[in-house]
Amino acid sequence: MGSLDGRVAVVSGASRGIGRSIATAFAAQGADVCLLATNETLLAEVQQECEQLGVRAVTQPTDVTDPDQCRRAIAAAKDALGGLDILVNGASVYTADPFLESTLADFQRMMDVNVYGAVQLTQAALPGMIAQGYGRIVNISSTAGKWASRNRSAYLVSKHALVGLTRAVAIETARQGVTVNAICPGPVQTDMLDELVAARARIENAPLDAIWAELRSGPAIGRVLQPAEVATLAVYLASEQAGGMTGQSLALDGGILFT
Repeated sequence: MGSLDGRVAVVSGASRGIGRSIATAFAAQGADVCLLATNETLLAEVQQECEQLGVRAVTQPTDVTDPDQCRRAIAAAKDALGGLDILVNGASVYTADPFLESTLADFQRMMDVNVYGAVQLTQAALPGMIAQGYGRIVNISSTAGKWASRNRSAYLVSKHALVGLTRAVAIETARQGVTVNAICPGPVQTDMLDELVAARARIENAPLDAIWAELRSGPAIGRVLQPAEVATLAVYLASEQAGGMTGQSLALDGGILFT
């Protein structure tokens, strides 16, 4: 038996990287899943992976910056799967530039996807969770939501805001059976990390190999993380066993503080 048997989960950002790994990990633990992202081809691949694990899986192409699409996605999950117990806000975008070269549009894009997308999905999902007296919300933030790092101010602002959202919603729902927590990963081997490395190499005029070597040597464990490691923590936070934990922003970084 899996720790999420009989549960229904919505996962945004489910087409790639950490979100994809969380979706398949939930399915492996017995949860039926509704997969949200904008790339329908990749969503279909993840749906097939989840179904092969013996659960129901549906896709709902969704741009989380659109409030109507967010509401429709939550309604579609409930209609197709019979309810909603878990929401993972994993949709995320990234940009890197020195602060003085960052535009207001850069900041707005980071907030629209990384924060307001989570706001809109959470507002759509919470009433049903409160009514049933049970819910788990897991927000995928970053160590960029806890500490400072150079040349990605717009991203840092958005991930700090997501941690603040986690705390605010947690304290309002703590006595109604709903927990809200954030995972703050350090470097994770995904296509977004590839983009980060390329951006740093451009900004610092440094070789890609040098940036990769620094990233891999920085964590105390001597390597970057894998998406499955983040998914394992998400499974715990989504389970009944995590009922005593809420409002937390948990660093999963291999033992590193960005400076």
